[in-house]
Amino acid sequence: MSRRRSKLEPRTMAPDIKYGDPVITKFINCLMYSGKKSVAESIFYDAMEIVKTKTNSEPYEVFKEALSNVKPEVEVKSRRVGGVTYQVPIEVRPERKMALGIKWIIKYSRARNEKSMSAKLAGEILEAHKGTGASIKKKEDIRKMAEANKAFSHYRW
Repeated sequence: MSRRRSKLEPRTMAPDIKYGDPVITKFINCLMYSGKKSVAESIFYDAMEIVKTKTNSEPYEVFKEALSNVKPEVEVKSRRVGGVTYQVPIEVRPERKMALGIKWIIKYSRARNEKSMSAKLAGEILEAHKGTGASIKKKEDIRKMAEANKAFSHYRW
């Protein structure tokens, strides 16, 4: 008898304190270092305050728009066929889209040159909302790579 379950149920995230959205809880958990969740929460909520002052609009809506702008539609995976490795374009599952978008926003906000992490995160969220910034560039680079390798899409599995 197989020990593997037929299908794993995805874990449900508790909604965050301020906005009541599980996506923000996931974002804060990815932002967290060494189990310091309260520090990560304060960084995120301070960044939302900075976004609110700079845009004069609802920061939650700006964040959702920025995350949807960063989410990739396609990506490439390496597939070895007959001794040759091809970059095969595949569509991205919705859960992975969100995970990649969150990772890219956090990664490129940490690489910015502002003073505090809150300012870095707010700057990256604002640029992603406008459609510019390093995380949007990463999405476009991957889309271009998938477009260039669409001839190998028949190797999809």
